[in-house]
Amino acid sequence: MAVVVSNANAPAFEAKMTVYVFICVMIAAVGGLIFGYDIGISGGVSAMDDFLKEFFPAVWERKKHVHENNYCKYDNQFLQLFTSSLYLAALVASFFASATCSKLGRRPTMQFASIFFLIGVGLTAGAVNLVMLIIGRLFLGFGVGFGNQAVPLFLSEIAPAQLRGGLNIVFQLMVTIGILIANIVNYFTATVHPYGWRIALGGAGIPAVILLFGSLLIIETPTSLIERNKNEEGKEALRKIRGVDDINDEYESIVHACDIASQVKDPYRKLLKPASRPPFIIGMLLQLFQQFTGINAIMFYAPVLFQTVGFGSDAALLSAVITGTINVLATFVGIYLVDKTGRRFLLLQSSVHMLICQLIIGIILAKDLGITGTLGRPQALVVVIFVCVYVMGFAWSWGPLGWLIPSETFPLETRSAGFAVAVSCNMFFTFIIAQAFLSMLCGMRSGIFFFFSAWIIVMGLFAFFFIPETKGIAIDDMRESVWKPHWFWKRYMLPEDDHHDVEKRNA
Repeated sequence: MAVVVSNANAPAFEAKMTVYVFICVMIAAVGGLIFGYDIGISGGVSAMDDFLKEFFPAVWERKKHVHENNYCKYDNQFLQLFTSSLYLAALVASFFASATCSKLGRRPTMQFASIFFLIGVGLTAGAVNLVMLIIGRLFLGFGVGFGNQAVPLFLSEIAPAQLRGGLNIVFQLMVTIGILIANIVNYFTATVHPYGWRIALGGAGIPAVILLFGSLLIIETPTSLIERNKNEEGKEALRKIRGVDDINDEYESIVHACDIASQVKDPYRKLLKPASRPPFIIGMLLQLFQQFTGINAIMFYAPVLFQTVGFGSDAALLSAVITGTINVLATFVGIYLVDKTGRRFLLLQSSVHMLICQLIIGIILAKDLGITGTLGRPQALVVVIFVCVYVMGFAWSWGPLGWLIPSETFPLETRSAGFAVAVSCNMFFTFIIAQAFLSMLCGMRSGIFFFFSAWIIVMGLFAFFFIPETKGIAIDDMRESVWKPHWFWKRYMLPEDDHHDVEKRNA
């Protein structure tokens, strides 16, 4: 399949969607599979009695009581730390991963991610005490930090511009598949006593091995090669992934971007310059908004949540499998639509979509679920249905676009550093939600859904006014085609000598 990449301000770049590019995309996106598996597995394991008896006996004792508090039975800071410690480590690791991406390339960074994952899997699956368990989660976090830094950059740089959105969303597709696989594993291993939780945690080793050896088969991105002064290798790599002979225009465009990038000695300082603010601010806020949709609260603790509204343990895990399936299928919708309808349409549509779902869930729980007891079967089914509809809206919008937009909007000179900041912000806000959710559920009860609803209103307004469309625009042409024409961000797109005037005007 041939596509022509063009816009009003840039030359046309001819490219084919080759089988080799497809293979590279699928192998690299396994990094998303590992991330998704880690997201999904922690919630199911946290609900397993054998796991709780081993590491969190106080939670297990509380869970056994017949008249337990529906909202507080899992409220334990160490149990939350089991989930959240991974994201704290990923936050720190993303900055090391940024340097590795720049100095060594995207492919070696993915290989480091695989090694960290495998060490973490060994420690968590073989844990004999809480300290060993948490240290294992920290190693998994380093794997997430390195993988989430390298994979979206790799996908954005290897894809033709007209297909970049869909190919980049394959990362999020793999995240959703990982979550689904984790939910299925949780469902079956919950009945394997007393070591079902070890099997569940050890399963993350399989995709980590696939990524480690699969990364030996894929090519380094042309941008990364040229950025590291391997111009001839970069040119051959570009010819290989585009599947055409006439790659000179795109090659010269990348060389020009690399020449500019080479003049920037401190990309993190460059991020603070006015011209870097549009992608920098949007990249950070997208990570905040992605987590404060409430999605990870649902995906981390879906089994716990469904037990809270009245499903038994097995039924709760099965309901989590259902939501995971919906998550995967809806991501395919995002892959199909993102390069057709554009990024902004999906963000705005889903904001309304998710807001309605959160409000309905919150109203049902506020009205019908007391501190003790359960929901009636009809109300519980309605909650599950609207959780599924909510997940559907997230899966084709804020989920994948939270990774896609930052990976494609930074110029080359700040791309790795800027995306590292975005990844670290994502991990920080994920850590906050993972560490606080069960306590928030205990304290706010059904009000937690109204809390997330308020955030959805804020993010929808931000998307409407401040997020520009990037569909079909070459990755190194964002300044001319996206930021300069934008009603708000154009004020920062001035010659370098005029930036101090912007600073004064905004002071």
